Amino acid sequence: MTDESTAALRRTEISTSSSLAAIFALRMFGLFMILPIFAVFGGQLEGATPLLIGTAIGAYGLMQACLQIPFGMLSDRFGRRPMLLIGLALFMAGGVVAAISDTIYGVILGRALQGSGAIASVIMALIGDVVSERNRTKAMALIGMSVGGSFILALILGPLLAHWLGLSGLFWLTVALGGVALLVALRVPVPKVMLDEALPPSQRFRQVLGSPDLRRLDLGILVLHLTMTASFVVLPKLLQTRLGLSLDQHSLLYLVVLVAGFLAMIPLIIAAERRGAVPIKRAAVALLIVAEVLLAVAGETLWHFVLALFVYFMAFNLLEALLPSMVGRAAPAGTRGTAMGVYSTSQFLGVFIGGQLGGALFQWVGAEAVFYGCAAMALFWLWRLAGMKELPKLDNRVIQLNPADDPRHTVERLRAVPGVLEAVVVTEKHLALLKVDNQLLDEHALQALAAEGQN
Repeated sequence: MTDESTAALRRTEISTSSSLAAIFALRMFGLFMILPIFAVFGGQLEGATPLLIGTAIGAYGLMQACLQIPFGMLSDRFGRRPMLLIGLALFMAGGVVAAISDTIYGVILGRALQGSGAIASVIMALIGDVVSERNRTKAMALIGMSVGGSFILALILGPLLAHWLGLSGLFWLTVALGGVALLVALRVPVPKVMLDEALPPSQRFRQVLGSPDLRRLDLGILVLHLTMTASFVVLPKLLQTRLGLSLDQHSLLYLVVLVAGFLAMIPLIIAAERRGAVPIKRAAVALLIVAEVLLAVAGETLWHFVLALFVYFMAFNLLEALLPSMVGRAAPAGTRGTAMGVYSTSQFLGVFIGGQLGGALFQWVGAEAVFYGCAAMALFWLWRLAGMKELPKLDNRVIQLNPADDPRHTVERLRAVPGVLEAVVVTEKHLALLKVDNQLLDEHALQALAAEGQN
């Protein structure tokens, strides 16, 4: 691999990671703005009841859970960019429907339509396609931080913007943000020739569900988001009633612990890249258990909550970065979009179950039962990790292509080289990105192909 090709790959990784983080941030900021104000403004809609307001809030997550797998599988078959654009177009269309609706039923329809643009699995799969193994965890961390930043910013700005724009204006703003995200998606470097793109959907799905490592990772993201949602069903109420903190002070507290937890996570990310992700993952799940127990025993002391939330966000951010990266490594060749679809579905199911479980335990047993229940779920997850071994680290290569070559023919020739397990072509950059097993790789044959591309 030449220095020029290495530099081109690095530029492609940075460009792709930044663009995808921006798409995530724009969409999530638009969605998060609705959450802190909808219970108030939604009550003014015709036909609104508390149950239907809750339905409007939950419709997005339900559709996301239902459609992540289809979007991921379709992206394996037809490419990442078309599914990105379709998903963002659906998100914008849902925003328009909600913005022009005067009834709660219209807003429910709009929220469901927004949720039908289930592109999280596509974005995660695209990172696995383009970003090399050594930088993939960092790219996932960047996306996780962009989502966290969007959440905090939306909590602060949502009520202010709602005061000026009203509920309809906020939905129009989500349409505008979706439009900006769509423009970004049009420019993001996307591989157009995918490995094994003709693999039948049933076979891809069977391979993904049959992998013990992928099942452990899917369980992990479900438990992680179950505990997050259940905990935050209770936490804002406790901060308000036990500590007397206003909602503005909640935002400041979350911002401080989120940033501190992210900074504390960085050394663990580095350790995961050097020593392996599985032991660091086990440590992060153990920290999650500690954080939930600390929340259960925090009582009415502010610094107890601060410490518990610091530990929680450190573990949460670390796991958010590690898990999708490990899914990308564990997914069989040609199934990454499908694997990310199952993974994202598990994530949104965790959100749904966590909300229901947290509310039920809070109402029937008490706040502490929610945190102890979350700790028990995390303990079960830690037990399931006992049999997981370190995933193999395959090397990433990049070769420069001749612009006159046919991309599909190039992929077929690259796949014929012993040791080349995956190959995608980024046509905009005239690059081939490879995942190889160095122990099996025919270096001479690969270098011969690389030399042809430079002529």
